Amino acid sequence: MMFRAMLLCAPLVALTGAASAADAPGAGAMRSFVESNVLGWAQETRVVSAIQSQNQRTASASAEDIAKWDTEWRSQVGTAASPLIDQVLQTPLSAFLSEQVAASGGRINEIFVMDAQGLNVASSAVTSDYWQGDESKFSQSFGQGAGTIFVDEVEFDESTQTYQGQVSVALSDPATGAVIGAMTIGLNAESFY
Repeated sequence: MMFRAMLLCAPLVALTGAASAADAPGAGAMRSFVESNVLGWAQETRVVSAIQSQNQRTASASAEDIAKWDTEWRSQVGTAASPLIDQVLQTPLSAFLSEQVAASGGRINEIFVMDAQGLNVASSAVTSDYWQGDESKFSQSFGQGAGTIFVDEVEFDESTQTYQGQVSVALSDPATGAVIGAMTIGLNAESFY
C-alpha cells in the first residue's frame, strides 16, 4: 500500500516542474480513456439539450448573479436543505451521468456538465462549488474552442478520497459547431498509472 502511494506521488512531483499536465505520466491514458469511453455519448441530444436549455436561462446572468448562486451552492453543501444543489442533481441528465460513473468499473469518480457561463448543468455528485468558470477545467476546454480536450494535473480529491485526474472537454452544438458548454470527467488516477 505504501509503495502504491509513493508511485502516485511521483507524478505529482513531476507536475510541479516544467512538464505540463498533458505530458505527465498517465495523462495520455486518461485522455485515450475519455476519447474511447465518453466522447461517444457526450454529444448526445440529452446532453446538448440540457446545456442549451440552461444557456437560455443564464445568458444574461451578471457577475453578481453568478457570485450569489455560487455562494448559495457552497452554503448548501452538506446540509439537509439544498434546493439549488437538488435542482442540479435531480435531473435526468444527472441520473444518466451517475449511471456512467457506476458503469465505469471504478475508473470514473465523477462527471459534471457546465453551461457557457461555467455553471453546473448536471452532475453525478455534489461538487464543491456551482461556478467552474474561474477554473482551468472550464477556461482550458470551453475557452479554447470546439474539440478541445484538457487533461489537468492529478490532485488528491477530498470528496472522493482518491487521487483524481480531471479531463475536461468542450461540448458543441452538432448543428452549428458552436461551443455551448463543457464536461469534466474526474478519473481515479490509480487506474491509469
